[in-house]
Amino acid sequence: MTLQAWPYPALFAHRGGGYLAPENTLPGMAEAVARGFHAVEFDVKLSSDNHTFLLHDDSIDRTSNGRGLAARMTLAELQQADAGSWHGSRFAGTVFPRFAEVARYCQQHGLRANVEIKPCPGRDRETGEQVAREAAQLWAGQPVPPLLSSFSWEALVAARDAAPHLPRGWLVEEWPEDWEARLRELGCLSFNCDYLILTAERVAAIKAAGYRVMAYTVNDADRARELLSWGVDGLFTDALDSLREAILRQD
Repeated sequence: MTLQAWPYPALFAHRGGGYLAPENTLPGMAEAVARGFHAVEFDVKLSSDNHTFLLHDDSIDRTSNGRGLAARMTLAELQQADAGSWHGSRFAGTVFPRFAEVARYCQQHGLRANVEIKPCPGRDRETGEQVAREAAQLWAGQPVPPLLSSFSWEALVAARDAAPHLPRGWLVEEWPEDWEARLRELGCLSFNCDYLILTAERVAAIKAAGYRVMAYTVNDADRARELLSWGVDGLFTDALDSLREAILRQD
């Protein structure tokens, strides 16, 4: 089966700044730009008052000085928290950004985006639908749309139905034997896998079926080169300070 066009670079900065900046923040995106990255991955979920914003966890405890479940907090309450000081004093005052702010930043700085739909428990369908609709509006007229991905099957189905023209990637941690049928059902462009479950044979099979392969989260240069040699199309990395340069030197 013929591979679909792939308009994304080989390296994506994981959660924006990897381990060099507070994750899922505008300073993280700025770190990616400063390190020469041309693509970022980040997580989007809904506040209690249905605003889209960036956060990986269900609670804000780990990545801010606040406490609480995001699903129970309004955007105004979320943005009262300091989402940067935990990573370093120079990031003090950083807030959880809105999806629209990050979309604008990506477009202003030429960053391709992998938007991971990260629903709070029980909000899969509404999150997938709203993130997809907003992504379609925010990137309208742009030459390269964002790639929408999720571990949530329900969220990706909702995203497919809400914005069928946007590319999608199905995220998995364990290998599903029915992967081809499920990718076909979702209408995916890519299969986004934990790199630990990938083999050269599996990558070849995915690509022969017409899908692209992305691997997370790859921080070792030797493993990155191996995955790329197998034909993996994209790598998510936290190692913004070393992996890009290591791969470029190899080339």
